[in-house]
Amino acid sequence: MSAEVLVFAEQQGGKITRPTWEAVAAGQKIAADTGGTVTVVVLGAGSSALAPELAAVESSGVLAVESPALSEYTPDGYALALAAVIRSRQPQYVVFSHTYQVRDFAPKLAAALGSGFISDCLGYRNDGGRLVFVRQVFQGKFSADVEFTGEPPYLASFQAGSFREDAVRRGAAAAPVSTVAAEVTPEQIRSKPGERFREAKQAVDLTQAEVIVAVGRGIKAPENIDLARKLADALGGEIGASRPICDGGWLPMDRQIGSSGQTVAPKLYVALGISGAIQHQVGMKGSRAVLAINKDREAPIFEVATYGVVGDLFEIVPPLIEEIQKAKAG
Repeated sequence: MSAEVLVFAEQQGGKITRPTWEAVAAGQKIAADTGGTVTVVVLGAGSSALAPELAAVESSGVLAVESPALSEYTPDGYALALAAVIRSRQPQYVVFSHTYQVRDFAPKLAAALGSGFISDCLGYRNDGGRLVFVRQVFQGKFSADVEFTGEPPYLASFQAGSFREDAVRRGAAAAPVSTVAAEVTPEQIRSKPGERFREAKQAVDLTQAEVIVAVGRGIKAPENIDLARKLADALGGEIGASRPICDGGWLPMDRQIGSSGQTVAPKLYVALGISGAIQHQVGMKGSRAVLAINKDREAPIFEVATYGVVGDLFEIVPPLIEEIQKAKAG
C-alpha cells in the first residue's frame, strides 16, 4: 500500500459541494502527518469539467472518473467505480465528508473492499505515528477513540466543521488531471435514483449556509420567529432551530440543528434564546463564529460562543437589524 491519501470530492448538479473542501483539508493534514501525498477523485459523467477547480488545491493530482452509468448518483455506481480506483491505486486512507450521499454508499464501498470505515469523525490525533480517530457516542455526551485494525485502505468520514475549508492549501501551480473511464455497466446499477433527499418541500440544506440564525425556546411563541427571520434576511442567512422548536411544529424538521438534526459549520451562527444543551452543540459547534443572545447568563451556549450577549433578545435584535440594514445601505 502506498502512503497516498485519496479524497472523495462530492458534486451535486455539476458543482463541487462545500463539505468537499473540508474533506480536502482533512486529507492534506493526514498526508502531512503520515508522510503521504493527496489525490482528489471526483465521479460522474462529465466530471472532468470539475477537475480544474479541484486541481487548484495542493495535491499530487486529480482523478476524474467518468462513465455514462455515473450520469446520476447511485450507490451501486459510485461504490463500483470508486472501488476500482482504490484497488488500482491502493491508497492508505480514503477521506470523505460525512454527507447524506457518503452515508448512502460508503458502507457499501467498505464492505466491497473488506476495509474498515470510521464514520462521522470529529477529528483525529497522531499518537506516536498511529492515527487515532475521534467520534461522538451517546448523542454527543461522550467522545470515543477509534483505531483501524487490519490492512489498509482505511476509510474515514468527517463531520461538518471538523476541518475548516479556509485551511485548504492551494498549489503554486495546477495539479495534473487524469481522466479515468469507469467500467460500470447499466446492468450493474440495481437501484434507480429518486428525488434528492428532502424531509419536506421547503427543505433546505443548512450545511451549505454561510450564515444561520437559530431560535430556541426563548423565542416564546411561533409568531415571534418572524423577528429571527428578519435578522436572517438582513444577514443573508438561513433560519435554524433547536429541537423543541421543531418538535412543537413551529418550524419544519429540516430546520433542526443538533445530534438528531443537521450538523452545520457556517461562518456565523446566531443563537437566539437557545440554552445550548449538548445535543444542540453537537450540531453547531463547528461554526467559525458564534453570537449567542440569551437572558440566562449561565446558559451552556455561552461556553461555545465567540460573542455572548446577556439580555432580552426582543430588545436586542430589532436595533441590531436596524444597524445591519443601515450598514448595508451605506
